[in-house]
Amino acid sequence: MRTYVRLASATILHADLDAFFASVEQRDDPRLRGRPVVVGGGVVLAASYEAKAYGIETAMGGRQARRLCPHAVVVPPRMSAYSEASKAAFAVFEDTTPLVEGLSIDEAFLDVRGLERLAGQPPKIAARLRERILDEVGLPITVGIARTKFLAKVASAVAKPNGLLVVPPDDELGFLHPLPVERLWGVGRVTAGKLHDRGLRTVGQVAMLDETLLVALLGRSSGRHLHALAHNRDPRPVRTGRRRRSIGSQRALGRRPKTFEEIDATLVAIVDRVARRMRSGRRVCRTVILRLRFDDFTRATRSFTMPRATGQTDAILEAARGLLASAMPLIVAQGLTLVGLSLTNLEDADRIQLVLTEDWRPDALDAALDEARDRFGTDAVRRAVLVGRDPGTSMPLLPD
Repeated sequence: MRTYVRLASATILHADLDAFFASVEQRDDPRLRGRPVVVGGGVVLAASYEAKAYGIETAMGGRQARRLCPHAVVVPPRMSAYSEASKAAFAVFEDTTPLVEGLSIDEAFLDVRGLERLAGQPPKIAARLRERILDEVGLPITVGIARTKFLAKVASAVAKPNGLLVVPPDDELGFLHPLPVERLWGVGRVTAGKLHDRGLRTVGQVAMLDETLLVALLGRSSGRHLHALAHNRDPRPVRTGRRRRSIGSQRALGRRPKTFEEIDATLVAIVDRVARRMRSGRRVCRTVILRLRFDDFTRATRSFTMPRATGQTDAILEAARGLLASAMPLIVAQGLTLVGLSLTNLEDADRIQLVLTEDWRPDALDAALDEARDRFGTDAVRRAVLVGRDPGTSMPLLPD
């Protein structure tokens, strides 16, 4: 039997910067304020709320975005500006409470338990946080407050944009159950379709099902997970100081036909990027996960676990190419719009050095490339297959 420990009051905050990349652009260029802004040309990396009102979404092709909103202002991404804004926001988070768990560069959980005498009740703390982010960072932020991390995140999503929402502890299910199933953490297009096919459209309808029925419908892990969330059972505390459990990158490709050489070059660029990031944190990996999205918005995932942890780009690339080859029949049949790669089962390289194999250690080429890029910039040295090709945008990450 599983035990869930509930907090006595709503003290978990989920703080989420609104339309982050686009908001930074509007902050830095007053001419963009109040106008539909799209960050990224070929593929939409972010859209302001004015652009979202026209149906523009992240990862949408640039051509489709321009059709939806011909007068949108398209700006190139400035990753260094977004990284600096993120650091400034997290400085405010960490000045508010020592218990901060970053989820990405633009969102975090904050636990404000025990701060009542010093800083007031959680709603007052959240209101002051929003004021400081606006005054000191110049960006709008939405905050949800609840007793669980899951419900705090749902609350912030409901309150967007630029809002503050508290879920009362005595009416949590009254808030949660009328919401659409898509609000459940982990419910994407495919899972939502399975639930809709059985007439399940609200969280409350999911909560009425027995757990065994959800398991039969969605599988053991997803079924149990959604059953717990539908009853707001989420025992996870806000955790600080945890190293990243995986590292990944992805690239949207648009809807035009792609040759195998183009797809392979994209994969090489992604592997190069994530392997370097992993090594910079003195980490090694054992599992490679390939994620694909197709023209009809369906997705596929392939994974491979290597016999030994490694930090070598070539070993990771070999595994990734094997996964890509296994998915080629789907790619040919359905078209490919996105490639993503994650390295998981990460371990500290310093702990692996004691084993007899040297597979963990970067080879001479990796070491030379890493040193050159550290000294002269990421694009200073490229693999031959990437010469003349757009390597894609490297998204900023939280520190590991």
